[in-house]
Amino acid sequence: MRNLLTKPCAIALAVASGFSQHALANETDIARTANTSPAIKEQNETPEKIIVTGSRIKRDSFSIPTPLVTMNRDAILDTGLTNLSDILVDNMPALSESIGNTTSQSSVSATGLSTVQLRDLGANRTLTLIDGRRVVSNSYSGNYVSLNTIPSGMVERVEIISGGASATYGADAVAGVVNIITQSKKEGFDFKANTGETTDGGGKEFTLDLNYGTSFADDRGYAYFSANWDRDFGMTFYDRKRAQIEDSYDYDPERMCNVMQTADGDQCMRDITQADWVSKSDGIPGGVFLENSRNDTQFWYDGQTLRDDWKGNEEIYGINSNQYVMLDVPSDNFSTALKIDFDLTDDVMLYAQVQYSDSGSFNNKSPEDEYEGAFVPRYDPVTGDPLSDVAPGYIPIDNPYVPQEILDANPYKDRIYWDRRFSEVGNISTDNTRKTIRSWAGLQGTLFNGEWDWDVSASYGRFTQHQVRSNELNTVKLSQALQAEELADGTIQCIDEAARAAGCVPINLFGEGSITDDMAAWIRTNPVIDTEIKQYGVVGYIAGDLFELPAGSVSAVFGGEYRKDSQDLKTSDDMKSGGITFNYVPNFYGEVEVYEAFAELAIPLLKDAPLAKNLSAETSLRLANYSMENVNTVASYKLGIFWEPIEGYAFRANYARAQRAPTITELMSPPRGDYDSYDDICDGLTATSTKPGHDNCRKEPTLAAQLAADPDFEFNDENNSYSPGAGNENLKEETADTYTFGITVAPAFLDNFNLAVDYYDIAIVDAISQISNENIMRECYDSEVAWGAENTFCNDITRNNEGNIIKVLQRQYNLDELTARGYDVVAQYKLDFDSYGQLSLKLDYNHVIENSQTYEGLDGSLVTSHYAGYGRTKDKASMSITWRNDDLRIRWRTNFLGSFKASQSLEEDYNEYVAENDARCEAGEDTCISNPEKLAYQDYGSFLKHSLSASYTLSLGKQSQLRVFGGVNNVFDNKGDFYPSGRGNYYSEYGGGKGRYVYVGAQYSF
Repeated sequence: MRNLLTKPCAIALAVASGFSQHALANETDIARTANTSPAIKEQNETPEKIIVTGSRIKRDSFSIPTPLVTMNRDAILDTGLTNLSDILVDNMPALSESIGNTTSQSSVSATGLSTVQLRDLGANRTLTLIDGRRVVSNSYSGNYVSLNTIPSGMVERVEIISGGASATYGADAVAGVVNIITQSKKEGFDFKANTGETTDGGGKEFTLDLNYGTSFADDRGYAYFSANWDRDFGMTFYDRKRAQIEDSYDYDPERMCNVMQTADGDQCMRDITQADWVSKSDGIPGGVFLENSRNDTQFWYDGQTLRDDWKGNEEIYGINSNQYVMLDVPSDNFSTALKIDFDLTDDVMLYAQVQYSDSGSFNNKSPEDEYEGAFVPRYDPVTGDPLSDVAPGYIPIDNPYVPQEILDANPYKDRIYWDRRFSEVGNISTDNTRKTIRSWAGLQGTLFNGEWDWDVSASYGRFTQHQVRSNELNTVKLSQALQAEELADGTIQCIDEAARAAGCVPINLFGEGSITDDMAAWIRTNPVIDTEIKQYGVVGYIAGDLFELPAGSVSAVFGGEYRKDSQDLKTSDDMKSGGITFNYVPNFYGEVEVYEAFAELAIPLLKDAPLAKNLSAETSLRLANYSMENVNTVASYKLGIFWEPIEGYAFRANYARAQRAPTITELMSPPRGDYDSYDDICDGLTATSTKPGHDNCRKEPTLAAQLAADPDFEFNDENNSYSPGAGNENLKEETADTYTFGITVAPAFLDNFNLAVDYYDIAIVDAISQISNENIMRECYDSEVAWGAENTFCNDITRNNEGNIIKVLQRQYNLDELTARGYDVVAQYKLDFDSYGQLSLKLDYNHVIENSQTYEGLDGSLVTSHYAGYGRTKDKASMSITWRNDDLRIRWRTNFLGSFKASQSLEEDYNEYVAENDARCEAGEDTCISNPEKLAYQDYGSFLKHSLSASYTLSLGKQSQLRVFGGVNNVFDNKGDFYPSGRGNYYSEYGGGKGRYVYVGAQYSF
């Protein structure tokens, strides 16, 4: 019974959409629907019916309308990589990284996660399954699975389908499905160890894998155990020279040139060399004092020496704060799993699986840099209501630590302005510990003499994350420590009596090392975030043939599913109260329940008819009832057509309506602190300025008061970039219409050649996303909707008494439309040289026609961002040549990224500048620039990365063998073009600056 059931019920068999049984040996197989040769046809006269990704109906693998691509175990091993996310992104162009160790350094909670996305539509819109099952999320920010929680040695293959699959799997399968399929037939034991490091230093990894599978109880049962430990040692700023290049540039529309910061101020890049570039911070360890634009004298500490020549020139005396940045976050992952199948009777099998992972990551950042006016929000720790913001405040003129030189030069009677990096408190660090348990158990069997299958199971998942953010500052305590007095006996104490009772230690900011351990301990805070996510599920279905048609059996599936997801986020007391330099994250709990019913039909229409060797259709429907107020009952459905007019050539088409329900955080979260840079629309405001929105800016009370007091007043933007995010209980589901059209070719005259070309069109309406700060300001100040309290977006903008924005609240809205259109090409060809081995050639290619986001404002206006080609490439390809000869295997892989432009908004601004300059030149104005400089670092060329791997298997007798392997990823050490806005001046899709990576390993099996 176990063997009979595990074959037809295995989720998503490799090449399930079907090149041929011969194609199963290929390292990356593609979805097609035609035989490859007469010989292959003879082997498949009665093809086995299987369950494939995207459906629960058993059918032969030659009549699937949904495009599917598979990467098997050999191809995974060939990469030499240990992170499953990196492996998939490198080999499957339709996928891109969503969160990874080279992209999550600045994240509040995601550091150390490893997730992927299809079609660049976001990880929330790509459903990641394990053995065809939905599993618990690894983040409170969204519903996505971190791939580093899955034992890599356990993975048998990975299958990807494009387009909506909500009718089969429920919400979130909008862009498609990534199905991680684990081993189920392994017999024996194997142990694998491998290590690697980049040739430039850093990026070292070490991995251990242990796997064991065996039958027991006279083959009635099967057990499989897997364990994996992986350590990524990370990569620092000092590991790459490019990361140490200082750069801070912009485009100057008056001089029509790219200006770069230098020690002599901003200069046109055409007039300087890279040696002149600087980008430094005025937050130096010893502190800068009297730092205010109205002061002529500014003091700073060069070590312990007090100097009076700062004068705002941080480009000369400041520090490069990027020196603290991690280019690759170090992580440590342990995961294990146990699978058991057991035949209770000839017709009923028990199955169960438990997976456990323990993952840790540690991210180091620069010590906190603060100044007297750095306001942070405060909240009532009980009610969560906002209180007045707090800043450290200036240093009182009578503070006993103030040096006499500063007192003598200070133009103010009561205060001293300051800016300082708190190096004595320590580098800010984020230490994440994540634990995940996934488990399910069920029964499956047959009815009606094996004509129908049934399956019922229950699942439980739990994810916890313990995050400690060390060496942040308590702004309230810092403010108290600056208010100090000296007693008659020379003792210095905090003035506030209540603060003294709480242990207040007065602080000395003057000079490097002036903050003692006791002072640092008083102002230091180490906020903690604890997250617990749980998932309970029950699913059951029956599957079989309803009746016969002339072309074959009409197959059906009927089933139901229940799922409950809950999320509980708790923070330490310092976070509940706010008043600290770390983002404010409140406690909150939420849960969502869903009841679902689903059905599928596969209908054979014609078979072996003229121009219809095979014509079939499939359809599915899922009704889901959510406990969300604005979602309720949702219908997902799909219709697919497969047509093989003649042998070797087939067409397929698929339409699907899919949905994504809001996540718990999107729906229920109170405002969570975050920072996101933006430009105030009111910047440059004067009594007569005519820029967009300025008429309404003049209505702002704080700005209006300054204009009334000074007719020559000009407002200069000095916002603090504080932009907290919040959920929205009025959200409803996203809805997507997805279309795929494809052709597969396996001509009889060319044995072992397979080609699939598939077009996809994904259109999502009511897409859930945060509106950019720029659009929030535009909706408030520059739309047809009146400015003021009646305008929702105006209520999300908060200004201080000087008119500067101190908060822009980003809520979630159903306002966006997302579109992704393009096509995939997959081709493979195999040549057999008899005793000289076998050569396989493989190409995976993706071209993006459109990837856009359209935002519809309150006044009906549309703002569209065409992401394709901006910040991401339109073309990706992975090509490989693999040669096998008995126990020797050699593979050469080439990855291609097409050209792209860095920023759409910069391009649009530059075109406006050029048009305005051309108009000035035509008018003969003196301000005309005859030789305008092109926009720098906007156009990036194509990128190639070549990798080589080899393995050899030695037979050691007694059914044991040793496999040794090694390779070089990025053989020619191509790190891509210089990318000044990237992490460490590297574009993430180039590999984050890792460059050439060499690895070796061995696997012992018996």
